[in-house]
Amino acid sequence: MSAFFEKTGKMALGSRLPMLSDRITEESVKIYELYDVGLKPKWFPVFYTLTLSDSQSVTAIAKEIGHSHPSVVKIIREMAREGIIAEKKDQNDGRKNIIVITAKGKQLAYKITRQYEDVTDALDHTLEKTQHNLWKAMDEFEYLLNQKSLFARVLEQKKAKESEQVKIVPYAPAHQAAFRQLNEAWISTYFKMEKADYQALEHPKEYILDKGGIILVALYENKVAGVCALIPMQDITYDFELAKMAVSPETRGKGIGWLLGQAIISQAKELGAKTLYLESNTRLEPAIKLYQKLGFEKVSGHPTPYERCNIQMELKLT
Repeated sequence: MSAFFEKTGKMALGSRLPMLSDRITEESVKIYELYDVGLKPKWFPVFYTLTLSDSQSVTAIAKEIGHSHPSVVKIIREMAREGIIAEKKDQNDGRKNIIVITAKGKQLAYKITRQYEDVTDALDHTLEKTQHNLWKAMDEFEYLLNQKSLFARVLEQKKAKESEQVKIVPYAPAHQAAFRQLNEAWISTYFKMEKADYQALEHPKEYILDKGGIILVALYENKVAGVCALIPMQDITYDFELAKMAVSPETRGKGIGWLLGQAIISQAKELGAKTLYLESNTRLEPAIKLYQKLGFEKVSGHPTPYERCNIQMELKLT
């Protein structure tokens, strides 16, 4: 390992793997020359696939070897110029070309058999001397990346670190301006402010808190980043309505909505609530996905004061 990789560690994985690949490719060129096989290392996946089936479409080859269609087309053209493969019209569909291995290509396939054996043996002997089998490790690593990409894993870590900086606090009079501004911003972006909005946002103490409700505030770097309310309902079906949830555009993607939702649900349980209710609009896809993640399910038929409401959801706490 070079001093550079010792310093950077795993962060330089994307640089180290191509360097290893380049090194193996350079040695592969020498190995092909050693066995007098007129192939280039980058041709091998296409060549090997055709030796197993004699003919294939470009699409089938690309799918089989995991390469893009354009890259396979480029390789095929290079191999065709050397007379190793050829293109023919599909007998069943004249619009399609079929790639076939030529007589020269079949001779190479026979000639390369000894090379396959020696390369396999050399790799086996090398891997036996390693503490961690690279081939098996690659299988495991690729499997994990197929389950969840590296980007998604880094994003998770980023959100987790940022979530640690979020603090959920009870509403205070000093938060009223932010409570209104955050909600008015998203409502005005997609819809229009309605009577019920003005009641809750202009008079949160009278409309929410004095009735036994709760407002929670999310602080990020000591600034208001999100708000959410729990409003008592005079209803035999539902105890509280989860409402007026808003997150500032600057802090979206940090899991603040999730943390607020969990905190408000926890507060509802402490108050003895058995069911929660909310109203929204299907245009707000991220919000709907958040509610579903919190456990809310779609219901219908409840009267609503909002014109914009086209979806109602409930969460059973017991």
